[in-house]
Amino acid sequence: MLGNTLVGRYQILSHLGGGGFGETYVACDTHLPGTPKCVVKKLQPQANDPATLEIARRLFDTEAQVLYKLGTGDRIPQLLAYFEENAEFYLVQEFIPGHDLSQELTPGKTFTQDEVIALLKELLAILEFVHQQNVIHRDINPRNILRREDGKLILIDFGAVKQITTQVVTSTGKPKSTVVIGTPGYIPGEQAQGNPKFNSDIYALGIVAIQALTGLLPYQLEHDTDTNEIIWQNHAQVSPEFAKFIDKMVCYDFRQRYASATVALQALTDITQPATETVAITPTLPPAKFRFNQPKKNLFIKLLLAALLISVTGTASVFIVNSINSNNATDLAKQGNTLFELQRYKDALASYQKAVNIRPDYAQGWQGQGKTLFRLKQYKEALMAYDKAIQLQPDYLEAWSGRGLTLQNLQRYSEAIASFDKALELNEDYPEVWNARGEAFSNLKQYDQAIKSYNKAIEFKADAYESWYNKGLALQNLKEYDQAINAYNKAIEIKSDYERAWYNLGNALVNLNRYEDAFNAYDKAVQYKTDYSIAWLSRGNVLIVLKRYPEAVESFNQVIKLNPNSYQAWYGKGWSQHQNQRYPEAIESYKKAATIKPNSFKVWYSLGNSQYILQQYQDAIASYNKAVRYQPKHIESWYSRGNALFNLKQYKEAIASYEQAIKYKPDYHQAVNARDEAQRQLQATTPQPVVPPALPSPQFTNPPQEN
Repeated sequence: MLGNTLVGRYQILSHLGGGGFGETYVACDTHLPGTPKCVVKKLQPQANDPATLEIARRLFDTEAQVLYKLGTGDRIPQLLAYFEENAEFYLVQEFIPGHDLSQELTPGKTFTQDEVIALLKELLAILEFVHQQNVIHRDINPRNILRREDGKLILIDFGAVKQITTQVVTSTGKPKSTVVIGTPGYIPGEQAQGNPKFNSDIYALGIVAIQALTGLLPYQLEHDTDTNEIIWQNHAQVSPEFAKFIDKMVCYDFRQRYASATVALQALTDITQPATETVAITPTLPPAKFRFNQPKKNLFIKLLLAALLISVTGTASVFIVNSINSNNATDLAKQGNTLFELQRYKDALASYQKAVNIRPDYAQGWQGQGKTLFRLKQYKEALMAYDKAIQLQPDYLEAWSGRGLTLQNLQRYSEAIASFDKALELNEDYPEVWNARGEAFSNLKQYDQAIKSYNKAIEFKADAYESWYNKGLALQNLKEYDQAINAYNKAIEIKSDYERAWYNLGNALVNLNRYEDAFNAYDKAVQYKTDYSIAWLSRGNVLIVLKRYPEAVESFNQVIKLNPNSYQAWYGKGWSQHQNQRYPEAIESYKKAATIKPNSFKVWYSLGNSQYILQQYQDAIASYNKAVRYQPKHIESWYSRGNALFNLKQYKEAIASYEQAIKYKPDYHQAVNARDEAQRQLQATTPQPVVPPALPSPQFTNPPQEN
């Protein structure tokens, strides 16, 4: 393409980049004065049959019109032209000097909270404009965010354009997209399943923010194995309210995220603006028009009575203050409740604190503090607040249950159970508390007691799928796999997309050697949660047992996409490739696993076996050496090492290796036979010492005797 001129106008100057969706070039417009630079994107459909081309042509025209409309904004490149040439589609866009954010978000470099807030405000404002045009970007990542020379951010490379190149026509004549559009690590689950939402862009932008705050790439981030939520706050220093904001941006369930860029931008503005105190101002009215509403009338009567009593007793002023304090504390607690519901926990905490400062005996204020501190994960402080509420109101049901949950998070399980018991004394019909009580017993490994609690939760709420699931876990820990399977099936019957239940159902089935059924369960788990790494891993492992090695490789590849540093996935992939006689590929997989976990003797042993089959004996010996270094008693490594040395005719060393295997397993007949053969070969190749022939003894005669 370099040097070519498209449609007699756009001369290609240099190549910017490309991939599966097409290529991008810098060109100059030879029809304009000064031949200004522009960007040319070449999009080539995956198929060139007439039906596919016609669909691509319609999409191209539609998306070009959308891009032209979006380009009217200052933060999106202007579309200058679009055309088709030789069944390839071209977009010509404004050239924007600058660099993309991947040059700023380098591994290990972290941004401050204020820097990330500024970044988010700017990008959310751009997204707000994009979404108002009914467009989902679908591929927000650092490479698609430009920093213009004036410092402003620009959003480029909309995923809808890429859709043009991914269409094929199926046998039924219907168009179908052949790939998921987006960049791994920045794609939420619903988009990976081909159903992007407006807040799919918010998820991707949240990942960019976490990357900036932590200095970690998306694949380096941990995920909660139960909820699949991202664990990142331990790598960053941010305020609790900003952490909550980010968590909501990247929530796994799109229904729990901000619904739009507008809502997210407003929420960010709310938490970054300083809180202001609201002062109520009562207008001054003419006396004839002055009226009290009922609450003020009651207060007026109290004030009047107090005034009459001033001359009699000194308690009137106390009465007035306590009445006003009660009203103020109640109002502040209500304000705290509202802020709590809005998830503005820091502001809510401030309101509750003011309430108890005014009225230290206000149990509801202490309870509010407790639940807010719990949400902020300040468990020790939450426990103190709950204890204060209970001291003031010993039968405070919510305080007892909250106290139990707090103790559970502090891993003080026995104390948590005692709090739950107190809550259940006050109200037995409390399935959530029964379930939490069961979890506390499970953490203590008292599974029988846990099951009793889960059964009570189910008794009061038959569709409590989490209690069915937890019951299954407890039964599985008791190795009662059939009953565990029944419990998991009940949870799935209530909530068919409960991926954790599908996953653990698979685990229970594996323990019963029902591998085909286990595969089906794992397959369901990853259907409902496409980035469920551990389920993909288990799926791959069970496919190895079923000897379906190519499918196992694909399953391990899914794990590697989600977590490139998964030692188990690389090891399983190598094992599957070895069994499928793809030895060079197996060697590469094993080497990757060894890089991640260099002290795993199993990896080195397996790597040695693949190298041995390819007759790479020296390499195999080096691998077996590593295996016995990390596991000196691994007899198979010693035996295989001996075989490699035997093939190199290093019989003495081979014998020593076989002897090590026999030392750890005296009845290892293969090693004994191999050693004996090596000894025979050694004797056959060892020169025998030359023995000189025996010489006859010299004959001595007696000397003649003298007379």
